[in-house]
Amino acid sequence: MKEILSEYLNAQTSVFSVRDILLRFVVALMLGVVIYISYRFSFSGAIYSARFNVSLIMLTMVSTLVMSVIGNNIALSLGMVGALSIVRFRTAVKDARDTAYIFWCIAVGICCGVSEFLVAGAGTAILFFFLLLFGAVRRNDGFLLIVRGEENIEQTIEAKVAQHFDNRAQIKVLHSTEGYVEYIFALSETMLTIAKKKYSASIVDILRSLDGVQSVQLVSQNDEINR
Repeated sequence: MKEILSEYLNAQTSVFSVRDILLRFVVALMLGVVIYISYRFSFSGAIYSARFNVSLIMLTMVSTLVMSVIGNNIALSLGMVGALSIVRFRTAVKDARDTAYIFWCIAVGICCGVSEFLVAGAGTAILFFFLLLFGAVRRNDGFLLIVRGEENIEQTIEAKVAQHFDNRAQIKVLHSTEGYVEYIFALSETMLTIAKKKYSASIVDILRSLDGVQSVQLVSQNDEINR
C-alpha cells in the first residue's frame, strides 16, 4: 500500500510536445496583452504605472509556467505550494482594482496552464468589456480642510465654512491654545465640486482673505496624489 501511494504521488504528467507548450504561452501572452490594454485605457487615476501594467503580462506568463510544471502531479503541486508560501509581497496596492487585475492575470495563467483556452478567452472578453465600461468610475475621495488662525475669529471661520458647504462640512478636530485656534473639517469631493459651481472663489481663498487667519490647507485623504 505504501509503495502504491508513493508511486501515485510521484507519478509524472504526460509529456507535452513543444507545440503544446508554445501554444500555451502564446495564448497566455495574447490574453496578457488584452489585460494590458484594458488596464491602460480604463485607468482613471493621476499616476499611471507602466511598470505595473507590464508586470501583469509577466504574471500571466509565470502563472502559465507554474501550472504547466505542476500539471496533475500532486507531489509537485504540494511542493510548489510550500515553496511559494515563503514568498512575502510587501508592495502596497493603493487601488483595490489593481488587486482585481492581479487575480485576473493569475486566473488566466492557470487556465492557459491546463489548456482551458476557451474559459480563459471567454472570461477575459467579459472582464475586458466590463472594466472598460466601469473602469472610469471615480471614487469620492475625502479631503481635510485645515485652518489655523487667531482665537477671536473662531465663529467667523465656522460661519464661512458652513455657508460655503451648506452646513455639510463636519468638524473633526478643534484644537484651541492660548490666542490661537485650529480647525480640521472633513469634506468630500462632491461637496467641493458643488461649491465650485456655486461660488467663483474657493474656500481656501475665502478663508485666507480673513484677518487673523494664518494658514489654510486642503489635504486629500487618499494615498494616491491626485492634486
